[in-house]
Amino acid sequence: MVAGGAPPRQHADILLPDGETRVGEVSSGAFSPCLGKNVAMGYVPKEHAKAGTQLKVSVRGKLADATVTKMPFVANNYYKG
Repeated sequence: MVAGGAPPRQHADILLPDGETRVGEVSSGAFSPCLGKNVAMGYVPKEHAKAGTQLKVSVRGKLADATVTKMPFVANNYYKG
């Protein structure tokens, strides 16, 4: 999940776009220097886990827009032989 605003932290609520209905919880989050954005991982029901799904994350009492994104967030550029 990629989110705007401050980085979402562990136990932050994941909400539907209405900003009121809780559908999940962040398991970890931080700022990604490679992407220049905040990223987080969390748990949501299957029906809300499709890439591109728009959600909200509660961060320090404010709502931040979030988008479900496939992992890894950054493509790896190494050869694993």
